[in-house]
Amino acid sequence: MPAREVRATGVRLTSLGYGAAQAGNLYRPTTDAETQAAFDVAWEAGVRYFDTAPHYGLGLSERRLGASLAARARDEYVVSTKVGRLLVPSPETAHERDPDMFDVPADVRRVWDFSRDGILRSLESSLERTGLDRLDVVYLHDPDDHEEQAFAEALPALVELREQGVVGAIGAGMNQSAMLARFVRDADVDVVMCAGRFTLLEQPALTDLLPLAAERGVAVVVAGVYNSGLLARDVPPDDATYDYVQAPPALLERTRRVAAVCAEHGVTLPEAALAYVRSHPAVASTVVGLRTPDQVREAVARHTAVVPPDLWTALVGAGLLAPDAHPDAFA
Repeated sequence: MPAREVRATGVRLTSLGYGAAQAGNLYRPTTDAETQAAFDVAWEAGVRYFDTAPHYGLGLSERRLGASLAARARDEYVVSTKVGRLLVPSPETAHERDPDMFDVPADVRRVWDFSRDGILRSLESSLERTGLDRLDVVYLHDPDDHEEQAFAEALPALVELREQGVVGAIGAGMNQSAMLARFVRDADVDVVMCAGRFTLLEQPALTDLLPLAAERGVAVVVAGVYNSGLLARDVPPDDATYDYVQAPPALLERTRRVAAVCAEHGVTLPEAALAYVRSHPAVASTVVGLRTPDQVREAVARHTAVVPPDLWTALVGAGLLAPDAHPDAFA
């Protein structure tokens, strides 16, 4: 699978990345065996970039990812994790389930911490959970409400760790593009992860983040490429979700019109969704959340599907894609 180096860090991201939130029992339980089987299929398909976070399953995703990769040569894969949420023991809630989308015991709780000490403690815990000797990429995780501390304390700590060789590349991962653009403009970051804000349905990142990243040579990893589900089926069902809630009727109808144009050009809506984000020169990798071997096979097939360039022209002509959002405008 094609891979691209992040600046001059030596870190190479495959064009398709494995999102391991589901390995943390996102929404429903997943077994260790199912997780291992999915990782194995991804490996055979050439995927070498794996993304996780302490947030995913209160550490379960990191532990499973580390176990699944333990037998692989360390220099053959890239792991990214995230900092900003410390996991603190919570014996008083250990008998409860995690209230934040993950089906795991709430024996620890998340505590926001973008201080230098918090970053160091978080990374030490991630290394312990994964069993790795180093982390290839570390993102500040959703620093939306902690912007000044992220710039004043968290980023300098990550720069220091990068200089020490503990971390290969640094950046931030968010569900918005404006603050990511500030990271690219005002900080020494190598890569940013933009979730949901550069998709076939919406492209605010085209205004601020992506042109700046291309100019500065900062890699962009796109996540949330299906807008949490709306673009994940050939034809969106009535209960399709958008940004983790029920999709509004008008947006659902618009997406179905996009799907119809895709079908006229011999491609599916998910294939077009993946191809669209790949078309921007700043995008180094697309991370897709995966749970089962079949989902991995499906994602690889979608990722490698050939999408005719005239599809984008047809979408512009139908008023479903802005003229300045046509891939020809990215060159």
